[in-house]
Amino acid sequence: MIRYAWLEVRRTLREPAFVIFGVGMPVLMYLLFTRLGGGADGDWAATAMVGMAAYGALGSALSQGTVLAEDKTLGWLRQLRVTPLRPVEIVAGRALTASVVVLPAIVVVLAAGALVNGVSLHAWQWGALAFLLWIGTAPFTLLGLGNGYHLSAQTTGLVNMGCTLLLSIIGGLWFPSTLLPDWLGGIAQWTPAHSFAELGLSVTRGSHPTAGTVSVLAGWLLLFGGYAVHAYRRSARRV
Repeated sequence: MIRYAWLEVRRTLREPAFVIFGVGMPVLMYLLFTRLGGGADGDWAATAMVGMAAYGALGSALSQGTVLAEDKTLGWLRQLRVTPLRPVEIVAGRALTASVVVLPAIVVVLAAGALVNGVSLHAWQWGALAFLLWIGTAPFTLLGLGNGYHLSAQTTGLVNMGCTLLLSIIGGLWFPSTLLPDWLGGIAQWTPAHSFAELGLSVTRGSHPTAGTVSVLAGWLLLFGGYAVHAYRRSARRV
């Protein structure tokens, strides 16, 4: 399973589109949001840093579902089923791959915050921030895999792109959710992207994630996990 996951990681990291859109785009957006108009104050630089790191990681996690759907079309999943790998190992390998490919966006955006915008945090805060953003991508990985198993390759790409944009905007990754209309801001509090960002923002404030934040994200993890399992079982009967 580890060798399979490593194969998938190398395939992803060699893809120019992943480097450009999965890593380069979040960094570019972060620098544009914070450097235009003469720079940003420390609070906004840190907030935007967390938001763009979360946005990049979210997009990278969902993109694994797009790759999966393409492999399904090419017959790669059928080939995997004749290998010694068990179905649970195939799914776990995909999830492990996603847990690795989300790291570049997180690391590069945090590095830009520290080196370009002068975001200052204690060593434990940097470590906790990177760790929480890393493990917080799990629900989005499952959502992407569920889409990949359930939908066609072309449809998966469009749906995952739409999910990335919608979740990022409503969840407050591009700008504070307080700028949204009151009714939409109330909905945003229950979205997975909002809770995902709150994991990191709590650390930058010198605190820790609240029980409510963790509970909301855990609920979405279970929901998307059930969706991924259901989609995989349906796909196994068709492919």
